[in-house]
Amino acid sequence: MERPVRPDRIYFGRTEPMEHAQSPLVGTCRCGRTAIEVRLPPIMVSACHCRGCQRMSASAYSLTAMIPSEGFAVMTGEPVRGGARSPEISHYFCDDCKSWMYTELGMMPGIVNVRPTMFDNDAWTRPFIETMTAEKLAWATTPARYSYPGFPPLEDYERLLGEFADAWRG
Repeated sequence: MERPVRPDRIYFGRTEPMEHAQSPLVGTCRCGRTAIEVRLPPIMVSACHCRGCQRMSASAYSLTAMIPSEGFAVMTGEPVRGGARSPEISHYFCDDCKSWMYTELGMMPGIVNVRPTMFDNDAWTRPFIETMTAEKLAWATTPARYSYPGFPPLEDYERLLGEFADAWRG
């Protein structure tokens, strides 16, 4: 099902589909039974160093491409909810191989946090910001432009989204 582009939303200053990867971008879990599709560019790419993300990703940090929900769809498979459970956080995994595919946050309606490593195209794997660095492993580094010991203050988001959009346009 194709989701329409909403003219009331701004994606990098335009309402057109993504330019840095072929549209649509299809990604799969490790076993290939669950596939997701993205038709709009990310509004931000980040790395989270919190202990929860370290444990769920079995890595030093998790990568997230924040996608407007109307540009995201599950194409095959039926992801299951798992990981940390709360009314505000819903993590979704492949029902078979248990790959962490995406997350929906109640405090950010209209955004899906997709694991960009699900896609063969690695254009979205470079984080622009890194969060929860107070919990990062001592040796872990990223090429992120901005680092935050927790999450960015709310007043920083508009600037960060604008700078990311400018960097995305190149």
